[in-house]
Amino acid sequence: MKTKNILALVSGLLFMANLSNGAVKQKPADDKTAKGDGFVVLELFTSEGCSSCPRADELLGNLQKQAGEKPIYILAYHIDYWDHQGWRDIFSSPENTKRQYWYANKLNAQVYTPQVIVNGKTEFVGSNEAALTNALRNGLQGSPANTLKLTGKPEAGKMAIAYQSSASKNVELMIAVVQKNAERQIKRGENGGRTLRHVQIVRRLQSFKLEKPANGQVSITLPKEFMEAEWEVIGFLQDKATGEIFAADKVDMNNRAISVVPEPSMKLCE
Repeated sequence: MKTKNILALVSGLLFMANLSNGAVKQKPADDKTAKGDGFVVLELFTSEGCSSCPRADELLGNLQKQAGEKPIYILAYHIDYWDHQGWRDIFSSPENTKRQYWYANKLNAQVYTPQVIVNGKTEFVGSNEAALTNALRNGLQGSPANTLKLTGKPEAGKMAIAYQSSASKNVELMIAVVQKNAERQIKRGENGGRTLRHVQIVRRLQSFKLEKPANGQVSITLPKEFMEAEWEVIGFLQDKATGEIFAADKVDMNNRAISVVPEPSMKLCE
């Protein structure tokens, strides 16, 4: 079936009381996001070894092209538990798998691929276009209750990131270094013989406890492959007790104004 223009469909949904195709009946993306946060953080857990995952990658690839300046933040984590099935995903990591299990505990959910988590609050099958449409429709309604603004500039393999936020003391600043596109020839496993196209690959995720919640600065180490034109850095505020995400932003790498302040403690995401 030909892929729909997801954002165009979402825009239509905002002005319609009902969908003629009944997509609003998709349960997982409706109940917990109906309130609307004014932004959407989509976290996809995927693998090159999973035959159901390419469809999810395709949907998020289409969304990546359509999102423009809308407050939509896409993060794709490649997990490693498919690597023993005949093909190793070079983007996979045990840290990504650990994050998925962490969410499963918070949401009382199963662990599977492809799985999408929305704003840390709800989950659904990543290849379900109706659920994705509903999540976008619901999540983009309203205005964010919290704010986050990030600026930074890569220099010598590192990046100092200045943040301004309205965060409470209970959130951590998560910083994801993201490779926007990749193409891979798969030789073995369930996708053997296929060419897979990936988007928004999380290559590094770091967590910071904010000693100064309102504003400050953190420093991250960039992967050696980092190229400013082909990568991006996304940050979000997350309650580590519940998993809920309260605000998100892409690092503005054109703004060089960064004030030097003491750095909060940093750890790799758990």
